[in-house]
Amino acid sequence: MINNKDLKISEMIELSYKLWEKNKEKWSPMEPEYGKDFILYMIEEVGEVIEIIKKKSEEEIMNDNVIRERFIEELGDVLMYFIDVLNRFDISAEEFSEKYIEKYRTNLGRDFEKQHKDF
Repeated sequence: MINNKDLKISEMIELSYKLWEKNKEKWSPMEPEYGKDFILYMIEEVGEVIEIIKKKSEEEIMNDNVIRERFIEELGDVLMYFIDVLNRFDISAEEFSEKYIEKYRTNLGRDFEKQHKDF
């Protein structure tokens, strides 16, 4: 059973695949050569998130329910396309999680101020 209060990466991958399965006659195949298209779609959705941030204040995003819901919906679109990329490149939840934690641990030990002092 899918927990709609706190989705796991594995659940999102499963949902993405089920949605594709339902629409596979109309949608591009679940193959790596289509992955770049979904990265571009994801970037387009990031642009929609940025548009809301630019046109609305942080206060509106935090306090106006209509704006907040639209903002979260667009973030959901970004995440859906991200998950579609994982599926098209056959990246499992375990594989992604392992690399994510590795990167997290690397970043814990980084001195960002020192590393980017010349910027």
